Amino acid sequence: MAKRRRLIAPDTAELEQMEAGFATKPSISPFDTKSTPPIAQVAGEAAALGGMAAVTDRVAMAKDHTDAELWREAQTAGLVAEKLALDQIDADFIRRDRMVEDEEAMAELLESLRVHGLRTPIEVTRTEDGYGLISGFRRLNAFRRLAETDPAFAAIPAFVRDAGTGQGAYVSMVEENELRSNLSPYERGRIAVLAAGQGIFPSTEAAVDVLFGAASKAKRSKVRGFAMVHEALGDLLRFPVALSEKAGLKLAAALREGAQAKLRDALASADAVDAKAEWMALENALKAVPQTGTSKPRGGRPQQISRLPATDLAGGGAILAELASDELRIRIKGRKLSTDDAQSLIAQIEKLLV
Repeated sequence: MAKRRRLIAPDTAELEQMEAGFATKPSISPFDTKSTPPIAQVAGEAAALGGMAAVTDRVAMAKDHTDAELWREAQTAGLVAEKLALDQIDADFIRRDRMVEDEEAMAELLESLRVHGLRTPIEVTRTEDGYGLISGFRRLNAFRRLAETDPAFAAIPAFVRDAGTGQGAYVSMVEENELRSNLSPYERGRIAVLAAGQGIFPSTEAAVDVLFGAASKAKRSKVRGFAMVHEALGDLLRFPVALSEKAGLKLAAALREGAQAKLRDALASADAVDAKAEWMALENALKAVPQTGTSKPRGGRPQQISRLPATDLAGGGAILAELASDELRIRIKGRKLSTDDAQSLIAQIEKLLV
């Protein structure tokens, strides 16, 4: 049997030596003279890492919040393109400025869309029933043609902007067409008349000043001249877009001299089959216009025309009236009238004016 060893308590000197050894043992922190248990070290390190992770998450969340705010601002400003179904878009939301569609240019656009897709979204505004087209009529029309055979074109990228139905919508449309493909002089004057006729602008002159505000004073004066041509002859002209700037300003000058009746008679009886024949008829009528010899500034101001509210007829159709400084124009739309009916109406008007 092994002999038990007797335990002897250390003396004072040995205890002091042991304490000195513990004091010289390195600790985790050079400023901490007390040792830290391993489990405490692990817990501290985990807490530190957790704090770092929380900071990283907060930074990421802040960045996401900022990005979301910027995205919402861009969307509100109409800078974010959205894909909209074609049947949600009203192409006739506002009166279009372009009158003639170039089929050759349309064929090129169709091929480009098939190969490369749409690079510039159209522009729309929200309406009660969906969206109203502001600019991009040709692109929308091309998508509708392609969608007949390819469902990939059933929706079109669009900028949704808060343009409303007022002046901003017309300005956006005109600006885009001026940048992409210049409007003809007649189309510029016509859209100013149409916008004023819808009450968007107080007068044709005001419409020209806003729609073509970036143009020079001389150019706006020419637009007003073509606006006068549209007001006086637009319903009879068959090839108005073919009118050159020189020809249109010549007609405007003649209209200021009171040649409207002669020019309208010439157009009504011409039965022109092309633009050349139509202009020849107008030119012959211009030769019969007496020259006053009064020098007038080129371009000038068109007469102010006030459109009276339309009167709907109980049996269908409506009476439209326009009042100028020296004449009253009355039109009856949507009703078939015989010669006798027309003569009777004229006789009643004559009685009122006697």
